[in-house]
Amino acid sequence: MAKTPSGKNTSGRGLRDLTVKVKTARGRKLSSTRWLQRQLNDPYVKRAQAEGYRGRAAFKIMELDDKYRFLVPGARVVDLGCAPGGWCQVAVKRVNALGEKPGKKVGRILGVDLQEVEPIAGCEIHQLDFMVGDADEQVKEWLGGKADVVMSDMAASSSGHKQTDHLRIMALCEAAAYFAFDVLEEGGTFVAKVLAGGAEGELQKLLKQKFTKVANMKPPASRSDSSEKFVVATGFRG
Repeated sequence: MAKTPSGKNTSGRGLRDLTVKVKTARGRKLSSTRWLQRQLNDPYVKRAQAEGYRGRAAFKIMELDDKYRFLVPGARVVDLGCAPGGWCQVAVKRVNALGEKPGKKVGRILGVDLQEVEPIAGCEIHQLDFMVGDADEQVKEWLGGKADVVMSDMAASSSGHKQTDHLRIMALCEAAAYFAFDVLEEGGTFVAKVLAGGAEGELQKLLKQKFTKVANMKPPASRSDSSEKFVVATGFRG
């Protein structure tokens, strides 16, 4: 018979997860306390820690790929704003970047970010601002050609003003899309985080001109109270 931390006996099918409650410490805002409590009790955070991923966002790209199948063995992938590296970790396994799947094509993963990112086996990471003039040419040089997938989980720093934050993330997503137009192979895929709020209509229109199919999905790993969703554009027209 199992015992709780207080020493009381329990029975049945086992211990239920205990909800972690966080006290509001002096100097810590109530919003920060709520965020910390949510993190400590988030099953995706716990699962990421257990499975060795660098963040819960890893499960978002898994769920997107489970549905749309763009991270295939042999694919050449560029991850924009790749820190802390969870999306790269998932991509390494799925495109067979380490050659661990005998008989399958070996893919390549290239991660870029403004900040330094800890190395990831099977992934080539560069500190780069993808919005500088020659970034697209630099990435193609590193990759040895064009990419099959350009993906982005980037978000602009929060200002605390909902409409401003929406416009900022949409501008960032649009910049990522234009970058993708320059580096994608014909037939390629663009995946990016967007925020629902009105300004995403122009981006959708642009993507529909450049890709044969544009879909939107809110993966289960996205928090229900978040306005984020992901656009998956496939069949780049070149």
